[in-house]
Amino acid sequence: MPPAEAGTSPGAPAASGARDPVVADTAGPEDTLELRLPAEFTQLFLSRPAGPAAGSAGEDLLDGVAGWGPARTAFGEFQLEPVRPERDLALLSRWMNDPAVDEFWELAGPEETTAAHLLPQLQGDGRSLPCLGLLDGAPMSYWELYRADLDPLARHYPARPHDTGVHLLIGAVGDRGRGLGSTLLRAVADLVLAHRPRCTRILAEPDLRNTPSVAAFLSAGFRLSAEVDLPGKRAALMVRERALRSALTPPR
Repeated sequence: MPPAEAGTSPGAPAASGARDPVVADTAGPEDTLELRLPAEFTQLFLSRPAGPAAGSAGEDLLDGVAGWGPARTAFGEFQLEPVRPERDLALLSRWMNDPAVDEFWELAGPEETTAAHLLPQLQGDGRSLPCLGLLDGAPMSYWELYRADLDPLARHYPARPHDTGVHLLIGAVGDRGRGLGSTLLRAVADLVLAHRPRCTRILAEPDLRNTPSVAAFLSAGFRLSAEVDLPGKRAALMVRERALRSALTPPR
């Protein structure tokens, strides 16, 4: 399937796109998606300044992710940093070509494939923001924060205003399967709730087949709300409520 479903608004990740945390250490090889774009496209993409896009009325739809600052975790200091294509495209493309990642993201191929996935978000209306996850300053994961209430996902559940969705992948094989995914999901959920006061819930929709992903969300304080049929997959709708934040956040 393509990186974004037909009908997805610019800047929004596909509700069906298999953007699941990759926490298992192995996966079988999958077919490669070969999307070849003209060299002029890639050059234009790389030359455009990156940064959080704004809504049509100038509203920051995700409340300034770039300024959220770091979160302390048991594995080190973690921070989200919006993707800069001229710096990050090669790294992200390398991660997307890992068979364990491609099994659920389906973005293996040349750098143009990754660029075509990032471009609608970076040049869209700000409802979705691709970010690197930095652990003690080193890039080790890829995240997409998005307005779930403005996403096609909202057709499949009773959305509330400012619901925030999350997709992620862990880049290095050595960082998978040791509890890091759960720890970072918890940290990102806490960051969202701390900096998005109008958001009452954080959602995700991993593929039900990706049992390590579902387990990571459960360990991070999410609950399985429902099973939903999305284009291309049957998903576990995972929800973390603001009301439970104090119970889930360990004391400092």
